[in-house]
Amino acid sequence: MTEAVGQNLARKRLAWIAGVGASAGLGAALARRFAREGLGVAVTGRSRDRLDAVVDEIRAAGGAAFTAPGDVTSESDLTAIARQLAGTGTLEAAIFNAAGATRAATLELSAEQFEAAWRVTTLGGFLFARAALPALLATGRGSLLFTGATASLRGRPPFAAFASAKAGLRSLTQSLAREFGPRNIHVAHVVVDGGIDGERLRTSSPQRVAERGPDGLLNPDEIADAYWHLHQQGRSAWSQEIDLRPFNESF
Repeated sequence: MTEAVGQNLARKRLAWIAGVGASAGLGAALARRFAREGLGVAVTGRSRDRLDAVVDEIRAAGGAAFTAPGDVTSESDLTAIARQLAGTGTLEAAIFNAAGATRAATLELSAEQFEAAWRVTTLGGFLFARAALPALLATGRGSLLFTGATASLRGRPPFAAFASAKAGLRSLTQSLAREFGPRNIHVAHVVVDGGIDGERLRTSSPQRVAERGPDGLLNPDEIADAYWHLHQQGRSAWSQEIDLRPFNESF
């Protein structure tokens, strides 16, 4: 983080978003949404070039943001970012959007692939929470939000690794909510039940995008609106879990 950026964000309300990639993706949409509400946004992911592009986009729109690259499976990376945030502003929202999207038939799924999905999705969520919670507790309030999926609720082939990891993340959020809700930290899990209309799906499955038709995929900006609503909920009526899906998605 440059000195100029640090001065711009000094004593500012902050949001930290892990799992930011392409501009046309959910992580970037979340960063734009929280920045639009006046929070300084720290964006974390493994590609500095992509993070820089998202930060430039936010700044061009008049928001405040900075790049905080790191690996969510690295405790030292997340601890260093949390330390950086502590000297930058007051953390009010922390969002974990990373996932290890392993896809393979069970007999073709290696132990290494299975573990990798768990490390990014479940262990990463735990490490992120542990890094963010001290700052949220110091603020005395805030939200800790996690991105889930259809696989959080039910498993099916060829997603054995992804489903088990997402189910683990969901259980983690329930534990965190019960422990830290009484301490004024709103922990919530968002089940994204359907395909997201972003770069990943449009690149990997253009046929699926065409088949779904208008509004048949989840719009990242509209998903981000739901996260902002969770962040704004009054504590007498907190949601621990919400689900989002297109109007024509079966469930």
